[in-house]
Amino acid sequence: MRPGHPAANGHQAALRSIARIVEDAAPPQDPVVAREGILALLRTRRPLVITGAGVSTDSGIPDYRGPQGSLRSHRPMTYQEFRHDAGARRRYWARSFVGWRQMDAAVPNPAHHTLARWAGEGILAGVVTQNVDGLHAAAGTEGLIPLHGDLDRVVCLHCGAVEDRRSFDARLVAANPGYLEAVQVDPLLVNPDGDVTLDQRWVDRFRQVGCLVCGSEELKPDVVYFGESVPAARKAAAREAFERAGSVLAVGTSLAVMSGYKFVLDAERAGKPVATLNGGPTRADPKARYRWRTRVTPALAWLDARL
Repeated sequence: MRPGHPAANGHQAALRSIARIVEDAAPPQDPVVAREGILALLRTRRPLVITGAGVSTDSGIPDYRGPQGSLRSHRPMTYQEFRHDAGARRRYWARSFVGWRQMDAAVPNPAHHTLARWAGEGILAGVVTQNVDGLHAAAGTEGLIPLHGDLDRVVCLHCGAVEDRRSFDARLVAANPGYLEAVQVDPLLVNPDGDVTLDQRWVDRFRQVGCLVCGSEELKPDVVYFGESVPAARKAAAREAFERAGSVLAVGTSLAVMSGYKFVLDAERAGKPVATLNGGPTRADPKARYRWRTRVTPALAWLDARL
């Protein structure tokens, strides 16, 4: 986005957020101490759980900042690019048309089911997810707050109309006969936001469809992009869940984005203990009482067996 554009500052801020590297900022903690501490929080301090892409990797969806994370080869589009650049929107929808069906085929893994059961049993104050894959909802998680939205809806930026993603996808299939059969894409290259890198020739060949209500092609997945604000209603719901919580537990997330990391800052101010369970370092590590550096799914199974 060119300097001087009204949205250029927001775009640059979003790029800085995307590029943030989360490195080790706290000494290693004995895994026994960490896991026993997290177990104690689950038993006595009713945590608010904040989840990220690391919860969904065992469902075949890549994470962002892990060792094999998508950010190593792919930069997500910012909201400012999507909103103000028709070419960028076309590129996104061509790529998402191909990549979304892998997201749609994914099913919840044991980590999703464990967290859903804990939420249903009242062990948790709530689950706030930064993921847009819909897998927590598919697992039946009660009181779920999808902080960044869900890929299963499409919203018109012109008139506000909302369409189910499967309905929208069927219209794209009709408008692009033979497209999916002709494109050859490695499923491992699908990104956590549901798109996949395509050659420009495939972008040029792609045909977009318009809003069912007003006809506009300014359509956007109903998710929060980098550079976009979380809707006020979701912020309020997350705040209510935080107030009910006695602690905060971050699972499968580096908390690189402020919308997730803010819960850690709020917990610190409120004197609520923080714990992290993640395969790599997190932004919260210097503030966390317990830091269990391990794979998410087996760790949740270990905890579940002892609750």
